[in-house]
Amino acid sequence: MAAHYLDFERPIADLESKIEELSKLSETAGPGAFDSEIQALRDRAQELRTEAYSNLDAWQKTMVARHPQRPHLRDYVAGLIDEFVELRGDRKFADDQAIVGGLGRFRGQPVVVMGHEKGHDTTTRLKHNFGMARPEGYRKAVRLMDMAERFSLPVITFVDTAGAYPGLGAEERGQAEAIARSTERCLTLGVPMVATIVGEGGSGGAIALAGANRVLILEHSIYSVISPEGAASILWRDGARAKDAATNMRITAQDLIKLGIVDRIIEEPAGGAHSASDVAIQAVGDAVEEELKAMSAMSAAELKKQRSERFYAIGRAGLQ
Repeated sequence: MAAHYLDFERPIADLESKIEELSKLSETAGPGAFDSEIQALRDRAQELRTEAYSNLDAWQKTMVARHPQRPHLRDYVAGLIDEFVELRGDRKFADDQAIVGGLGRFRGQPVVVMGHEKGHDTTTRLKHNFGMARPEGYRKAVRLMDMAERFSLPVITFVDTAGAYPGLGAEERGQAEAIARSTERCLTLGVPMVATIVGEGGSGGAIALAGANRVLILEHSIYSVISPEGAASILWRDGARAKDAATNMRITAQDLIKLGIVDRIIEEPAGGAHSASDVAIQAVGDAVEEELKAMSAMSAAELKKQRSERFYAIGRAGLQ
C-alpha cells in the first residue's frame, strides 16, 4: 500500500520521494553508487519525523488518529490473539461487522476480545461501515460480555470509531438503548476488562466498549464526547472551525490523562502507529498484559467496585 502523508508530513514526503529516485538510479549505476546519499536522506527524514511527531497540536493528533493506515482491530487480533474464533450476531436482528469480536488466547490466556473495525480499503470500509456500529453491534458486544462473565474470561476491547451510526434504521431499532445497555454491561462485569483507544474514540459509540477497569490510549489517539467537526458546527455553526474545536475540547491523550479519563498512555513509534504497526501492536499487547496481571487476583466484587469508583472520580478533582 502506498504511503499516505498528512499535511504536516510534506517535508518528509519530499525527502522520501528523493530517496526513491536515488534508489532507482542506484539500480542502473551499480551497487553502492548512492548509498551514502540515500542514508543521509533517510537520517534526515527520520529526524524530521521525530521532530514533527513530538510537537503535534490537537488537530494534527486528530488527523493521525484517523490515519487510514493506522492499525485496526483485525491487525491487533492478528498480532496478539492466537486461536481467534469470531462470534457473530446479536441473536435478535443481524450481525453488525462494525464491531468484531470473539474468543481467543492472549499470550496463553483465554479471553474475549472485541472492538471497532473501520476497514482498510473501499470494500472493507463499506463492509464494516467505517467502524460506526448499529444497535445490533452493541447487542453483540453485550452477548460477548455475558459469555465472558459466564466462563470467567477477561475482556479486552479496542476502541476506534467516529461514533455510533446515526442512520434512521439504527434509531428505529433502538440505538441509544443499545449503547446504554452495552455501557451498563461494561460497568457491571465481574471479570477484568481492559479497553484501549487505538485511534478515534468518538462519543457514546466509544464509551459503549470502554467502560473498563483500565482505559489505555495510544499516544496520538483521541477520545471525545463529539467529533471536532460536530462541536464546531454546534458552537460556531461552522464545521470548518474543527481545528479550533479540537484545540479547546482537550481530546488528546495528554489532556485526558490529566483529567483522569484515561489511565495510561502507550507510546507510539516515531511517525505514529501506522509507521511501524508491528511495534505499536506489541506495545499495546505489553501494556494490556501488565494491566490484566495487576487485576488477576481481584474478586468480582472488587472489580466492580474499582470500576465504579474509577468512573465516579472523573471530574470530581475540578470540583474540590
